[in-house]
Amino acid sequence: MVDNKALVTRFIEYLNQGDIAGFVGMYDDEGFVWTAGGTLISGKFTKAQIAASAGAILEAFPQGIKFTIHGMVAEGNKVAVEAESEGLHASGRRYGNLYHFLFEFRNGKLLSLKEYMDTERVTDVLCGGQRP
Repeated sequence: MVDNKALVTRFIEYLNQGDIAGFVGMYDDEGFVWTAGGTLISGKFTKAQIAASAGAILEAFPQGIKFTIHGMVAEGNKVAVEAESEGLHASGRRYGNLYHFLFEFRNGKLLSLKEYMDTERVTDVLCGGQRP
C-alpha cells in the first residue's frame, strides 16, 4: 500500500531543495496543479506546463524557498495539508504565505494538486502588484 503522506513529504522536500526533476517527476502524466484566485499565477497547469515554468518560479527565490508542513490528514487517495512558506524574493522582499494544499494521488503518482493561499500576498510580492 502506498503511503500518500510520505509522498507529500517527499514532494515538499523536492520543492525545498529546488529539485525540479524530482517534484515534476512525481506527477502522473495526466497530473496538474490548480492555484486559487485571480492572480497572474492562478489557474490550472498541466505537467508539461509545470515542467516548463518551474525553473522561472524557483529563480524568483535565488536563496530558495522553504515550505513547512504543519499538519496532514489523509483519506483514500487524498491528503489535505496545512503549510507555510518563507523565502527571500528576487525583489529583495521577504515572502511568506499560509497554504492549504489538497493532493490527490493515483497509483503512487500525483494526479492533482490544489493550492489555496493568501492571493493578495501573491499579487503584492510574487506579481509585483500586477493583476491580470
